[in-house]
Amino acid sequence: MRKGLLVRTTIVLTGAIVVSGLVFAVIAQSTYSPLRLGRAATVEEVKELNITVLPNGEGLPVGSGSVQRGREIYERSCAVCHGLQGKGNGEYPALVGGIGSLKSDKPVLTIGSYWPYATTVWDYTRRSMPYERPGTLSDDEVYAVTAYLLKLNNIVGETESLDQNSLPRVQMPNRNGFVQDPRPDIKAKR
Repeated sequence: MRKGLLVRTTIVLTGAIVVSGLVFAVIAQSTYSPLRLGRAATVEEVKELNITVLPNGEGLPVGSGSVQRGREIYERSCAVCHGLQGKGNGEYPALVGGIGSLKSDKPVLTIGSYWPYATTVWDYTRRSMPYERPGTLSDDEVYAVTAYLLKLNNIVGETESLDQNSLPRVQMPNRNGFVQDPRPDIKAKR
């Protein structure tokens, strides 16, 4: 009696696994969800979402922002997490300081000490900040906040304004601190 139950259970479980595998194979091959929801994105929709910004500034939109305007936006939208002076609050990281600390036992990874390109600061801010409402800053606001963050790190002056032409020319302290990937199958655009 037990042996028969074991055989039947094994057959049922094997059948269930095979059927599950077939269902997953069909789903994996389908273009859309198994419920037939959604549609393919149009070329225009894909283009609108293509917000890639390269280190050389390619992809930066037209716009500009000053350190002064950036201070206002930062205090309203960023200081709650990163502190008024960008030094963090324990829960969220510091954005300022750490210059010269990368070779120490306790490196401090901030915009001024670690990031190699100002365009990357702009791109990250545009995509990910403010934390609770990512992507809600206008391009001009992102330029302004970036200018302010660079000012806090003593990379640009108090009266600076940044735009799609000047931002890629900003020399970050750690610009040469990264090494190129020597693998021949990796072709980085720089």
